[in-house]
Amino acid sequence: MADRELNIWIERFSRDIGYKSSIIVFGNTADIMLNPKNFGKYDSVINTLISYIRDKGFKQVIKWDRIDGIDYSVSDEVTDFDNINTQETSTDPYDLDDFDTGNNTTQSRNCYKSPDNFFPYMLNVMKNSLQKTAFVLDYSDYIFGNANSLSEKERDYLATLGKTLEMSQSYNMLDFNFADIGNIVVIVAHNNAMIPPAYYLNNSMVSSVSIPMPGHNEREHFIDTNRVCLNITQDIISDKTAKDDLIDALDGFSLKDIAQMMKLSRQMSERMSFEKLINLFKYGEKVSPWEELSKDKIERIEEELGKRVKGQDTAISKVKDVIIRAYTGFSGLQHSSKQKKPKGTLFFVGPTGVGKTELAKSLASFVFGDENACIRFDMSEYNHEHSDQRLVGAPPGYVGYEAGGQLTNAVKEKPFCVLLFDEIEKAHGRILDKFLQILEDGRLTDGKGETVYFSETIIIFTSNIGAAEVDSNMNPKEVKKEFVKKVQDHFIKVLGRPELLNRIGDNIIAFNFIDDPNVFTKIAKLKFKTIENFVEERYGAKIDFEDEDKIFASIGKKAGKQNGGRGLLNVMETVIINPLSEFIFERFDMLRSRKIIIKQLFPDKPELCQFDFELK
Repeated sequence: MADRELNIWIERFSRDIGYKSSIIVFGNTADIMLNPKNFGKYDSVINTLISYIRDKGFKQVIKWDRIDGIDYSVSDEVTDFDNINTQETSTDPYDLDDFDTGNNTTQSRNCYKSPDNFFPYMLNVMKNSLQKTAFVLDYSDYIFGNANSLSEKERDYLATLGKTLEMSQSYNMLDFNFADIGNIVVIVAHNNAMIPPAYYLNNSMVSSVSIPMPGHNEREHFIDTNRVCLNITQDIISDKTAKDDLIDALDGFSLKDIAQMMKLSRQMSERMSFEKLINLFKYGEKVSPWEELSKDKIERIEEELGKRVKGQDTAISKVKDVIIRAYTGFSGLQHSSKQKKPKGTLFFVGPTGVGKTELAKSLASFVFGDENACIRFDMSEYNHEHSDQRLVGAPPGYVGYEAGGQLTNAVKEKPFCVLLFDEIEKAHGRILDKFLQILEDGRLTDGKGETVYFSETIIIFTSNIGAAEVDSNMNPKEVKKEFVKKVQDHFIKVLGRPELLNRIGDNIIAFNFIDDPNVFTKIAKLKFKTIENFVEERYGAKIDFEDEDKIFASIGKKAGKQNGGRGLLNVMETVIINPLSEFIFERFDMLRSRKIIIKQLFPDKPELCQFDFELK
């Protein structure tokens, strides 16, 4: 049986065509659907609409689009009116319409392909036809250009449509036939934003009917009817749990999508599970990186992340908890059994330069095998009112529509990724609405109307909220409490958006100030290792230290804890990397197979942080 959602929209359509002058049908218009008026077969949406129109009692149904004009295979009872000025004829000498094919429906009939000719024709029919007539305008997305900036010709189309509506219904309450159906104009468009608002806003003669994506029961009926076409390893006939899981996993799919996926399953050389089939269909990959994770690997996550992120053991432990929930399938179960939300949502807050971004990159490398799977968005660039269009794409008719959205494009290209939204507090409030939808539904619709899924991603927000106010000399536990409180106050009191805070839940992870000299030394050594590898690879020289621990300890002390690891890197660049580059430049041709020794220039005064270089 069809879903209640299907019943609602088709029943409303059938009801509205009895007393409205025009219906705009939009949404999932390109799909197929169960057509109760055609012996319960699956049919196109447009054919199903026409079936309901005929069933309502309309004698003339005229289907038109600007490519083929009037479709006389549907509109075989249409009467031509000779007083239409412009007559279009085919210029193709091989067009079958030029020949007698056994009926008189095509040879002398005008198709009225151009809107310039069709709209006056439609008005004329409404004025003169004695039969109840329904016009069905298909592909109406392409009739008008920018719906908010119409050309002179497009305004003529709109005015003609308006006059047509005035001819369609009787409003004479004393008329004996007052309750009979009138004429109707049905406008079918995938995107109703392409229909000029002047046509339907505050217009009681026009109603809009949205066709939703297939619901659970409709997907189930389609799969039951066509299960012989689905080649998967699970037995969905006897295993109801597997069948329900499959139907839930297809949430957001059109019936055409499901049919295409069935075709893909028949084309594969071997059967696969429906999970792998869906991954292959949606993402082009059979195996999800999440499936490649193992219990043994996850048990090592703290050790692996700790190799790159120093001094933030508590934060790493919290990240481990989130990954375990994602791996075991418990992520988001407290909200919904469909598990369509992102695999994990984390909010990193703390001082600058303490490893927030580094932990996000390390997590991407650990889970997805590639640091580049961490896609970073600097939210300070999205602080204007219309910045959300940069993320999800501009609507049709606006500059940038063809380019799409930066966020949605990135997830289409890399559906398995860590999405890092840096300094989220700097984003405009309208951006937060998009995040609310991502965290709640696990998907977004971009400016082109395409659905982008976030169910395989990890969402990480970072923030420096409170960094200038929290005392670095406080107890580490108090520091964390203070940072969490600052975040909560920001969302509740400053932004007035407690609902977004609720979606993040208990996943606010506070990073401590780095005040342990040993941690600074470890970070400095880790970062300088990249320099050592570069020098050896590029110049064939090795770097050695007279006293490595003392050198990096003096750098750490000079950096101080207030600016964290980023301040440490800045000091390293000033006191050791810049002098080293000058030393190498002056001895450019003398480095191969030799050692560069780095030593303190004033060993008794390490606070001066000055170094000397020697080539051996």
